[in-house]
Amino acid sequence: MSAKYGTNVGKLLQAVIEKIPCPKGNIEKPFRALIFDSKYDPYKGIVAFIRVVDGKIELGSKIYLIQSKSEGEVKELGYFKPEFQPVKELKSGEIGYLATGIKEPGKVRVGDTITIMSNVNVEPLLGYKVPKPVVFASVYPENPDDFENLKEALSKLKLNDSSFTFESEAKEALGRGFRCGFLGSLHTEIVSERLKNEFGLNLIISTPSVVFKIINQKNKENFVFSPSDWPNPAEIKEIEEPWAKLEIITPAQYLGRILEILNNLKGRPLETKYFGTDKILLIYEVPFKGIIFGFYDNLKGITQGFASMNYEILEYRKGDLVKLEILIAGKKEEAFSKIVYKDAVFKEGKKLAEKLKEILPPQLFSVPIQAVVSGKIVARETISAKRRDVIAPLYGGDYTRKRKLLEKQKKGKQELKEKGRVRIPSRVFLEIFKTS
Repeated sequence: MSAKYGTNVGKLLQAVIEKIPCPKGNIEKPFRALIFDSKYDPYKGIVAFIRVVDGKIELGSKIYLIQSKSEGEVKELGYFKPEFQPVKELKSGEIGYLATGIKEPGKVRVGDTITIMSNVNVEPLLGYKVPKPVVFASVYPENPDDFENLKEALSKLKLNDSSFTFESEAKEALGRGFRCGFLGSLHTEIVSERLKNEFGLNLIISTPSVVFKIINQKNKENFVFSPSDWPNPAEIKEIEEPWAKLEIITPAQYLGRILEILNNLKGRPLETKYFGTDKILLIYEVPFKGIIFGFYDNLKGITQGFASMNYEILEYRKGDLVKLEILIAGKKEEAFSKIVYKDAVFKEGKKLAEKLKEILPPQLFSVPIQAVVSGKIVARETISAKRRDVIAPLYGGDYTRKRKLLEKQKKGKQELKEKGRVRIPSRVFLEIFKTS
């Protein structure tokens, strides 16, 4: 069979009809249908993709969504063939689409039960378990005026992606944006690309992070989704992070370099299997935060694209983690904070400070960049003041006058340094998040 060329697809569909039992349901019972997907139509409202379990529904019927307690009207019904084919009714055992006329995306949710207005007390269907996001990132519009456009775009994406979550947040340096939840790094990339390509939005997307479990001194558990929510170190009794089982299939010639990056991740080997003479399966346990950003690109790079990977989330385990903060001109910039291992604070702090020194524009005063952990400076860089030649117009002349101008400039720079605040362009955030 070939999906590309359609070979034997007809036989496969016929086998499905013959061998898979018919859906169970009762056409005599009140109408109930399960929403399993949806899309937005500017004219028909939200179009729900449904499986009709009981009863039947007709064009023009008044409908009720049990979970969201929303009302609507059937604007169109139909089957997938695979394009939409309108019909006058859908009945028990059938799968099709239903245009609800509802324009607010949050009112039509995957897993909700649709019934008719005359049967609002009918028992809802069990639906199915919606996957929970395990990776989180902040998404901000480059242009603050695009906030509402971004909100509308996220709402529309949520319609046919029930695992994707978002909620509003605000940061002083970036303005208003959203903290979004994803199933993994690939899911993050897909959503960000859709926002850019389908909605024409220019975005600032933070480095993806996992959810940490913090146990405080009173033995109460809290889940932390971003560094900005990290509690005071004095309040922390224990920190736990999610681990994952990682499986990598690779040609044997790249084994050494793959083992090197796995060891850098603090990975623990579980099993190694050989397939023939040139294929190896590596099974490791690794901290999940180590593989959600950049790991797959690194793996493809060192194996020239021949390796593949898969992972499965395990449980939370104790981790020796701290919050690394960045001070620019003495002011904490929360957007650059990150959670790192305690034995890597100097390396990570120096790396981040050097990168900021490289890309931040110079000011009229010197700008110190400090990496800080629990109030202790672990790395520092300084951006030299932008030079302005105040004595150039004097050419020759009295040296005393030149000295007065230089002293006045020095005093002015000192005042700027004491009062001034560094404005960070959006391109700096883009560059840092891209390379973190």
